[in-house]
Amino acid sequence: MVEMNTTPLIDVMLVLLIMFIITIPIQTHAVKIDLPQNAPPTDSVIDPVKNKVAIDASGVITWNGSAIDLLTLRQYLQQSLRLPVEPELQFQPNAATRYVVVDEVLAEIKRAGVTKLGFVGNEQYSRF
Repeated sequence: MVEMNTTPLIDVMLVLLIMFIITIPIQTHAVKIDLPQNAPPTDSVIDPVKNKVAIDASGVITWNGSAIDLLTLRQYLQQSLRLPVEPELQFQPNAATRYVVVDEVLAEIKRAGVTKLGFVGNEQYSRF
């Protein structure tokens, strides 16, 4: 009497089981997002919901579209952290910006103690 060889079937089932184990945590991963609330507009340079720090290719730092230096950036960050609810800070360096300038700005952001930081425009770095 000839018996069926089940070793290949067991190998395939183990591979499928490993694939399911790897892919299930990715599908259930969640990112907690603090959504902005409606707030009355203010005349301040600091937006209570979100502020954007951008660096262009020549290394000019801008805060919500206005050119600033590192000292002004430090002051704006301190003012924004004094608000009752910390606004989101969006950071968008140009792909052609020198790394030293980006590093200096990120160091200022870290020293200020910003906890809500988002990187904007990451798709410009993908070259594939």
